[in-house]
Amino acid sequence: MYHEMSYNPPMANAVSVRLDDEVRKALHTLEASGMSRSEAIRRSILDAASSLRRKDALRAEVAALDADEHDQEEMFEVAALMENLRAPG
Repeated sequence: MYHEMSYNPPMANAVSVRLDDEVRKALHTLEASGMSRSEAIRRSILDAASSLRRKDALRAEVAALDADEHDQEEMFEVAALMENLRAPG
């Protein structure tokens, strides 16, 4: 039986970016902390993507709570209770 073998190592994708002064200073700060330039850029991209995913998850959670009538009723009940407990004045 014949098996064709090939070796395709993962290739790094090079990215070229123009840096403005603000980004250049931020990159310098990251490099000064001991990160390599590549590590700082990779970490920044991963952190930005993670932040977007967290925001998307939070938006979905808020939408689910908005659609939950039981939760809305409970929220109004708690607000009314808090208003009744508030000191006059």
